[in-house]
Amino acid sequence: MATRASAISKLHPQPSADETTLAELGYKQEFHREFTPLEVSGLAFSYIGVVPSIVSVLFYAIPNGGPFGMVWGWAIACPFIMCIGLAMAELASAAPTSGGLYYWTYSLASPRCRNFLSWIVGYSNTIETITGVASVNWACAIQITAAIRIASSDQAYTTTNKQLYGIYAALVLSHAVLVSFGTKVLARLQRLYTLVNACLCFIVIIALPIATPPDHRNSASFALGDFTNLAGWPSGFAFILSFMAPLYTIGGYDASVHMSEEASNAATAIPWAIVSSIAVSAVLGWGINVSLAFCMGTDVSGVLSSPIGQPMAQILYSSLGQRKALALWCLIISAEYMVASNCLLVGSRQTFAFARDGALPFSRYLYRMNRYTGTPVNTVWFDAVCVLLIGLLSFVSTEAINAVFSIAVTASYIAFITPITTRFAFKNNFKPGPFHLGKLSFPVAVIAVVWMVFMITVFFFPATPQTTTQEMNYTVVVLGGFMFLAISWYYCPVYGGVHWFNGPISNLTPAIRGENRDEDSMSEEKEQRDGDV
Repeated sequence: MATRASAISKLHPQPSADETTLAELGYKQEFHREFTPLEVSGLAFSYIGVVPSIVSVLFYAIPNGGPFGMVWGWAIACPFIMCIGLAMAELASAAPTSGGLYYWTYSLASPRCRNFLSWIVGYSNTIETITGVASVNWACAIQITAAIRIASSDQAYTTTNKQLYGIYAALVLSHAVLVSFGTKVLARLQRLYTLVNACLCFIVIIALPIATPPDHRNSASFALGDFTNLAGWPSGFAFILSFMAPLYTIGGYDASVHMSEEASNAATAIPWAIVSSIAVSAVLGWGINVSLAFCMGTDVSGVLSSPIGQPMAQILYSSLGQRKALALWCLIISAEYMVASNCLLVGSRQTFAFARDGALPFSRYLYRMNRYTGTPVNTVWFDAVCVLLIGLLSFVSTEAINAVFSIAVTASYIAFITPITTRFAFKNNFKPGPFHLGKLSFPVAVIAVVWMVFMITVFFFPATPQTTTQEMNYTVVVLGGFMFLAISWYYCPVYGGVHWFNGPISNLTPAIRGENRDEDSMSEEKEQRDGDV
């Protein structure tokens, strides 16, 4: 009997704790768990990409408060951002699965509306991750053209939309090739990505003030107290608009969530990756903004309207000179490239999870693992094609492509608000994971939801009160168009999701179900699982 038991054990090895937890959620282990807790935290941190992200969104803070908006807008917004992260971390610890947000929504909502809410959250999250890839790659393309201007003698180099889109397309395709590699390669790359992003932060915080000429350094009263309003909004609202810079920068709190099935000790590693990445990024980002405020000079409008086309590039050029500024700018471009790579990695996992539950068009083709890499290569290239199509908005207008930046945040907030709200709004049997806030859970969730609802409204406002049709903020139009298509697809007669989408679908085989039930006592019927996370 002992020999037979040993043989059975070799044929059916005991699942790890992560595999057991995933099976309880209804899914079999398909990915290789190559990400260590440190690498997951590194992914979350490099996904934010503090310096390259600040470079991309500095034009939101400078006209809406100048140095004051940069420094104190960041400081005020970050505690609210942390509340969102804490609320998300609790859910991630309770149910660490790649589907994340739409899975939590379905499990916690009322049976009367959980299918629809899960559908909306799933599509919002998918839109967020795909538009996030598009916005970061577009920013990277613009930064490449800024490098050419820095290198030119008169900074008069201009690019056409066709040239810019060509750079953008080349970046997207190269990322698709990179992200198609196996999980082990992608996990080890996070060490390099984290190192580069961390070094950039310290270069800007420490080296930039040292290298800036004395006549170009600002006084403390100017750097910390000068409020410059160039946008035309009332000063109070202009200051609120400066919050968009930290909100754009420290976004994608769900990045590590979508890597849950590739991480070891996911129930603990994922929530701590969320919280630690926000905390580190908030502190380093504030330090960067303080450094820039002291080194940007007093001509705020000149920095904003620089011929280089990028406010931070002009600050570096004035402080470091052409050669050093170009060298540092190339490092920033490299970091931005790494951020975009992780964006596509995370987005492909969300698309894979949603296709696994049959919610996307062509799900049967998207829900496939490549036999050589052990990764969902089909969803990587599906997301890449979608990103290339989104880039065509650049031929419509600059405002249209800029709306993609706002969608990446507003769509994510729709996806974040729903599961956080359903946890407390509906009767459910929520079971906290290793990471939980105890009695602070509810007040933290309330603060997070109220903040996100408020900021979604702010994101719909144009840059200036005096605007034209061409200069309008088209975020609400583009986001509304995406959501209209998602809802129409759900309620489409005969073929719509309302007729066949029933939330997350277990893909465990009967044999695996039996093993888990008999050996570990962890399997539950789907109806019972729907009430738990």
